[in-house]
Amino acid sequence: MNTPKNQSITSDPSLSGAEIMRQFLPNSPYVGHLGIQLTDMQPDIAVLTLPFTPAIATLGTIVHGGAIASLIDTAAMVAAWSNAGVQNNPRGTTVGLTVNYLSAGNGEDLVATARVLRRGRSLVYLDIDVLSTSGNAVAKGLVTYKLG
Repeated sequence: MNTPKNQSITSDPSLSGAEIMRQFLPNSPYVGHLGIQLTDMQPDIAVLTLPFTPAIATLGTIVHGGAIASLIDTAAMVAAWSNAGVQNNPRGTTVGLTVNYLSAGNGEDLVATARVLRRGRSLVYLDIDVLSTSGNAVAKGLVTYKLG
């Protein structure tokens, strides 16, 4: 997932990575289509919620794996930017994404918690847990995200 190149967001050099993400999420068409919401953000941690709707179901009330992967990818992006320095033209992209599905997301909101494991010069390595609101482990993600 690429970060925004919207002039209104990136033209202000005083914005932090966290502030860029707070502006980006509500303006991203894909994030909006899925209904993903920022629940919490701290340095190197992001919590995002994917509300259940029939539009993200694959069959009945089972959440589509692609929607879960998108939640993982988006949470990783937010955590990567949450404590990042910002250049004049901030850019970023996911370079690696691994998802292990542990159980079905079934008719409930899903919550992803992304944590930075390590920051390199440009690569950020992240661990993401996805739980249903009732506490069931739904998926585990590992993401490598490139800043700059």
